[in-house]
Amino acid sequence: MHAIPRPELPLYRLYILRAMYAVLAFAQGYHTWSAILRHTGPWEFWQGVDRSFFGALTVLSLLGLRYPVRMIPLLLYEFAWKLIWTLAIYLPMELSHRMDPDAADSFFSISSAIVIVPLLLPWGYIWKTYVTAPGDRWR
Repeated sequence: MHAIPRPELPLYRLYILRAMYAVLAFAQGYHTWSAILRHTGPWEFWQGVDRSFFGALTVLSLLGLRYPVRMIPLLLYEFAWKLIWTLAIYLPMELSHRMDPDAADSFFSISSAIVIVPLLLPWGYIWKTYVTAPGDRWR
């Protein structure tokens, strides 16, 4: 079986990707892991899910510092969930004039990624690797 050649990314793109992982790992990680480590008592269900999700995201982001190309799906996931939140949660609240205070406070930190992340991702590489390249075999 021959490996399918993947396009190479220039070094500056690798550093841009590493910077994105670093922001995820350290900025989000500081907030998340402070909350996890300082929490006392039982967690409310969705609060625990939230902290676990972001804890895993920040730990996996550390792998992106070493393997920036292999971890691109993590950045795509980060972009996708923030886009979905903005379109399906925030926008309907805003349009119906029923804004939740937590959503209003979180809007900038969440929605800014749907502007910044697409500008920094190597879309040509993503297209060639995840869209037009043959998929893995099923049998």
